[in-house]
Amino acid sequence: MGASQQFGYSNQDWKERRFEQIIGNSAALEAVLEQVERVAPTGSTVLIQGETGTGKELIAHAIHNISPRYGQPFVRLNCAAIPLDLLESELFGHEKGAFTGAIAQKTGRFELADKGTLFLDEVGDIPPALQPKLLRVLQEQEFERLGSARTHKVDVRLVAATHRDLTEMVKRGEFRSDLYYRLNVFPVLLPPLRDRGEDIPCLVMHFVEMLGRRMGKQIEHVPTTTMSALSSYHWPGNIRELQNLIERAVILSDDGVLPNPLPPVGSQDLTVPRTATTLRDSERAVILQTLERVGWVIGGPKGAATKLGLKRTTLIHKMQKLGISRPRIPSGHDGMGPGQAHPDSMH
Repeated sequence: MGASQQFGYSNQDWKERRFEQIIGNSAALEAVLEQVERVAPTGSTVLIQGETGTGKELIAHAIHNISPRYGQPFVRLNCAAIPLDLLESELFGHEKGAFTGAIAQKTGRFELADKGTLFLDEVGDIPPALQPKLLRVLQEQEFERLGSARTHKVDVRLVAATHRDLTEMVKRGEFRSDLYYRLNVFPVLLPPLRDRGEDIPCLVMHFVEMLGRRMGKQIEHVPTTTMSALSSYHWPGNIRELQNLIERAVILSDDGVLPNPLPPVGSQDLTVPRTATTLRDSERAVILQTLERVGWVIGGPKGAATKLGLKRTTLIHKMQKLGISRPRIPSGHDGMGPGQAHPDSMH
């Protein structure tokens, strides 16, 4: 029996909403969607990993949409967007008077997601002090609101996402290993847009149609030169960057023709990275730009690897492959102030 019959959906209904808004048919994307189809019916916790802008929330929605919890709440919380002192209240709620400013009772996201799915985006940003409470609700499906001794039972399926390397955070003592293992029951790794280049044309057409309809502008033609430029660009910001640039192009379009929104090669506008002539040039430029911004620190939470969403060893390998090395500093002028440590060695 197929999953659509198992959950009482018609085949057409299943096809239409199975992966709504997930555009593309590359092998890299198809592999991810196959994993989603396998895990969605189980109710198991899923950890979605990938660079910023790769569409982690869409995958979380897809897991909910083809699960038995479809029709129940899908509740989202971006852990990085909530001030640390308010995050516990957002997750578990609070009673009136629980703390200064708590003028009324508040229902938390776990309670709102009862019988449904809770999507915790940027779960790696949850502070260590709050991690034991998250672990408890995942294991026991119970919690207390802030300022209350009453225990609330819930039935919530958790889907978490992060662009951080949680295994490295565990090694550094920034993330509990038991919570990591509880979240990492079924990991799903989303490919960056540069690894699914064959999906770019259909993504472009999808955004052109969607944004053109929203703005009341009809785009009838995408020049070959424009599509070629978009297809060869490195997309460090992934699908989110692509959507934003297509929106810019639709705004600038005249006579139903989509202009190329990427800056021209050799552009002197330093606020916008120039379009690289090859993927290799583009990747090299992005890595160099990031290294310079962080003072050539490779590892650590503020290092280039973290900023690029890569493992430290992966970044070092890419630097060696692309011939990137730290500029030589004249002897006796190491440019380091008091108390500064040397950046991570590549060796």
